[in-house]
Amino acid sequence: MQCKNKEKEEIYGVSVGAILSDYQRVRVENVCKRLDLQPLAYLWRRNQEDLLREMISSDIQAMIIKVAAFGLDPDKHLGKTLDQVESDLCELSKKYGVNICGEGGEYETFTLDCPLFKKKVVVDSSEVVLHSADAFAPVAYLRFLELHLEEKQLESPDKLFAINCSCEMECNEDYISAVAEQNSQDGISPPIWKSSHPPLLQYCKKSECSGKSSNGYQWINCITASFIPSEQQSVVDAAAEAFSSLQAVITAKGLELKDIILVYMYIRNMEDFSAVNSAYVKMFNLCPPTRVCVEALLPDGLLFSVDCLAHKSNIMIGEVLPYSKEVMHVQSISHWAPANIGPYSQAIKVGEVLYIAGQIALVPCTMKLVGGGVWTEASVSLRHTLKILKAMSQETTLHHVLLAHCYVTSSKYIPAALATWQKNLRTHKKEEDHETCGITSETSGILVIVVVPRLPRDSAIEWHVIAVVDEPLQRKHFVLEKKSEGCLIECEAVESISTSCASISISLRWMSSSGSLPDLNQALQDLVAVFLQAMGRLSGDKRVMPLCFRTFYKKDSIDITALRTGLQALLEEQMDAVPALVLVPVTDLPKREIIHVACWLSA
Repeated sequence: MQCKNKEKEEIYGVSVGAILSDYQRVRVENVCKRLDLQPLAYLWRRNQEDLLREMISSDIQAMIIKVAAFGLDPDKHLGKTLDQVESDLCELSKKYGVNICGEGGEYETFTLDCPLFKKKVVVDSSEVVLHSADAFAPVAYLRFLELHLEEKQLESPDKLFAINCSCEMECNEDYISAVAEQNSQDGISPPIWKSSHPPLLQYCKKSECSGKSSNGYQWINCITASFIPSEQQSVVDAAAEAFSSLQAVITAKGLELKDIILVYMYIRNMEDFSAVNSAYVKMFNLCPPTRVCVEALLPDGLLFSVDCLAHKSNIMIGEVLPYSKEVMHVQSISHWAPANIGPYSQAIKVGEVLYIAGQIALVPCTMKLVGGGVWTEASVSLRHTLKILKAMSQETTLHHVLLAHCYVTSSKYIPAALATWQKNLRTHKKEEDHETCGITSETSGILVIVVVPRLPRDSAIEWHVIAVVDEPLQRKHFVLEKKSEGCLIECEAVESISTSCASISISLRWMSSSGSLPDLNQALQDLVAVFLQAMGRLSGDKRVMPLCFRTFYKKDSIDITALRTGLQALLEEQMDAVPALVLVPVTDLPKREIIHVACWLSA
């Protein structure tokens, strides 16, 4: 019956006027989900002062008919229109935190006229009813006694709908001019490594996940979906089977699906994205985890691989759990940032750590990819990331990012990604320098750029960040360097001491122009040795442990079996707490890199 009524009335969406109220937005989104309607929240997170001014300039004549807030006077404000009380509302907002648009119930309005009305409403007589004679915040409302309609000159349809979209203008206003691409490979061909002998195999054992940190974090790994096209099994069936395996691993670890906060999904063919999503959504329905999904050069027979971060802590401080969990799951189309295009949340905050889902350059109000090429996409998608960060924690900037992944679909796009990141860091540093009189030397997080075959919606670039609400001035930062046969190993580490989190980045770069092939096992031993050296230079807090050893590698340069066997054996041989080893075959890496490791550590 609902479907028939929807088709008959031609109803496709429901609009909600929520600005900051999650309660209002979520109520409407839940109803829309049940009725298969699109929720619309075009006022969501708009600047309230700008929004009020825009309503007034759009000829919306709304009269205040109820007041219920400190500073609003029934005798002074009831019966006045928005343009007459605009200055008072702005002043009260600065003094007492009053919502300028009245979303907190500070006042109610009645619209007398607006461009959509064919006639305007005229109030002939009314009376004030005092509901609560509070000395500081009296509550009173206006009771209409007599009204009538008056004819008005109608606006032409062209003028009525000739409104520039704020987010479309914003998506095109910050274009970064392209710079000449530099040839980072210098004509030196990288080696093609295969294991000459397996001396480390005796130490290797299967490891599905990391150990559990003192604060309850654990990384789950090695969930794969095998699929060979046949009549007996579909993509959806293979995906459902893999997610059942994930459920079994989670349960065996004493966890629940709701404990998962971040999912990385590497899919072999983005054409299967929709089918995989249909199985994924059955696993994660309400308040799903954040997610990053990109296409990767997985071996034949693999549909996708999944690894994820879970958190469950029963440690109590008094009678309170110290690690509260906040979820941002906005399904409404708005002018703020893109709605979810899949079953994932935009952000999850656990304690002081923010996990942001992968962001691509969709225009929020149309959910279409922005035009202008990779430079525009890079800027817009990073701006989406920043907006989500600020929505979760207002003081957060890009300098609070501890680890950033940037996925691009061509080696030519690496300069765009790097330039956009650096430009935004400089912009936010200037803003902070102005606020702190120039006394800043923040340590920004680690940026890892990788080239993959394809991204959702055929976008050119995708950003994913993990940030912490800390004091960047107090972070620990250092770099290490080691020469290995024909290679250079570079390491960078950033630690947020106050939140007990850290990120370590290690790259293995091919430097030799000779035709001799260095030993892969020796290169991996040197890489792990540098990693252990970096671990030793972190703060004395021994609770911080490595959770994920995410290894991006050039598929055409290294045999995956040799890489997995070598790294896993070295980590297990030399570490008590072994991180989850995640191998991601990619198309290319910057600066002649063959391997790039991004490690996340947490107490």
